[in-house]
Amino acid sequence: MNIAVVGTGYVGLVTGVSLAEIGHTVTCIDIEQSKVEKMRKGISPIYEPGLAELMKKNISNGRLFFTTNHEEGFREAKVIYIAVGTPENADGSANLKFIDQVAKDIAQNIVQDTVVVTKSTVPVGTNKRIYQIIKRELLNDVRIDTVSNPEFLKEGSAIYDSFNGDRIVIGSDNDDASLVIEEINKPFGVPVYKTDLKSAEMIKYASNAFLATKISFINEISNICELLGANIEDVAKGMGMDQRIGSQFLKAGIGYGGSCFPKDTKALIQIAGNVNYDFELLKGVVNVNRKQQALLINKLMDRMPSIENKKIAVLGLAFKPNTDDMREAASIIITDELIKGGATVVAYDPIAIENAKGILNPEIQYTLSLEEAIRDSEAVLILTEWDEIKNISLDVFNTMKYPLVIDGRNCFDIDDMKEKLIEYHSVGRPSAFRENKILTM
Repeated sequence: MNIAVVGTGYVGLVTGVSLAEIGHTVTCIDIEQSKVEKMRKGISPIYEPGLAELMKKNISNGRLFFTTNHEEGFREAKVIYIAVGTPENADGSANLKFIDQVAKDIAQNIVQDTVVVTKSTVPVGTNKRIYQIIKRELLNDVRIDTVSNPEFLKEGSAIYDSFNGDRIVIGSDNDDASLVIEEINKPFGVPVYKTDLKSAEMIKYASNAFLATKISFINEISNICELLGANIEDVAKGMGMDQRIGSQFLKAGIGYGGSCFPKDTKALIQIAGNVNYDFELLKGVVNVNRKQQALLINKLMDRMPSIENKKIAVLGLAFKPNTDDMREAASIIITDELIKGGATVVAYDPIAIENAKGILNPEIQYTLSLEEAIRDSEAVLILTEWDEIKNISLDVFNTMKYPLVIDGRNCFDIDDMKEKLIEYHSVGRPSAFRENKILTM
């Protein structure tokens, strides 16, 4: 089938490439000319494992195209996917200006009956809004139907998730339109769940809010574990063995980040407020996550009351491994506090440095060498659990002026750190202190 996808961010580009991979002819539309020119050459504007390879394959096979021209992109399309951003307003609600603009572009350019599918995360009622805008602005006498088809991709494994998802949610108030989208997705071999428009829109927010709640809950438990001398990893494993709870999203750390959880939790709080419902639980989730991101700074200051003129190595900048996404990353808050304290910050990340340079404090120094970042430093903070970091030889920490490692992702075994005489603090676990050595800096 001929399909158009509007927006080439994480959701739009992965969606378009994946649909081409299962045999559809897909035209991806973006308003940025330079970005489109790069994508036509098979160059992905985002780092996502496996994405560039599939782009090149399907461009070569004549199933994947890129354009800035809506008329050209919509000309043959029987189905149009909306995958533009819904940035956060000051009050936490979703800004729908890009959604509204796409709806107008569709109305002014389609020349045949069209099913409009919303992939973007949008508040309940947005698909009805899209339908009303298109009907109002239509230039040609054609039929339109709207479908909510929320995405559940994880950055860093989005291509894998496309072909191995738990479910595909299709929401529509028209059975024929719902069937069209079900047929499009059939080659993925993923179970399909069909419902109405509003329920599909709510499923996306509710799913992300629940996962964020799980993360904040285990982080609160980890803080209690530290005070009691328990080990959060053993606690989480014991909890996760209960099938009613499950083991996923029970890994303690320094909170969630990225493009979805922070934005979607606040948006759902706002959605609830719009119908006069006070979502107290989710407000607590957001507050816990904000507090958790400052955890490593508190641990550092407990051991090193002054960091002025001290070299502090920061390992990992992206909000999670296997992505270059810096949105809501813990590194933003943590490095800012380090610079405010007068530290010399040397940062390492295998992928995200270029994106980080446009976001983090300009005083931060960067290196592509883990060893260089660690050498002669007076403390190491681990913010992202990249394999390169987890697999490093522990001997490298002995090149520090004093081996003090504060790990926000529990990358290392405590006993191994004790054996190497490294002072090691992690999240929700007992600390490993170097014998007979106390910091007095």
